[in-house]
Amino acid sequence: MSGTTDQGATIWLTGLPSAGKTTIARALADRLRGEGHRTEVLDGDEIRTFLSAGLGFSREDRHTNVRRIGFVAELLASNGVKVLVPVIAPYADSREAVRKHHEAEGTPYLEVHVATPLEVCSDRDVKGLYARQAAGEISGLTGVDDPYEVPEAPDGRIATQDLTVEESAAALHALLVERGLA
Repeated sequence: MSGTTDQGATIWLTGLPSAGKTTIARALADRLRGEGHRTEVLDGDEIRTFLSAGLGFSREDRHTNVRRIGFVAELLASNGVKVLVPVIAPYADSREAVRKHHEAEGTPYLEVHVATPLEVCSDRDVKGLYARQAAGEISGLTGVDDPYEVPEAPDGRIATQDLTVEESAAALHALLVERGLA
């Protein structure tokens, strides 16, 4: 069997905490698997537990974490897997390093900004991070008291506050179709 189902790619979903990155990635993964694509989701929380244990949240540690995830994603993608990466990756230079690594290997890479406004993310507060930050229990929350560098020219941008999960996943699927990856 050949064609688009064999073509791997990394689709990096960047955005603020509680933007909807993982939810969209999982919905898209289900759709891609249903179409016969080999698909993996590299969830940021799971990666922190298993691949990047011991790293903190300094700029250097965040950069190391993103590079590690990018390496694993490219490895899988170069072997025909559609890799969905719902990871904040707050710094543009870290995301660019991952893109350049993919380009050097000849592996398709798409950066998608899950462009959910801070107020909406704070209202969703899936993990209670915004409430804990507001209560002074934690600091260094991306987009609040730690930087988040918004992608200037992502391959795609999804405003989840205006879309259902299914519509968001469909928009991302349409981007993959447009690029010949689904």
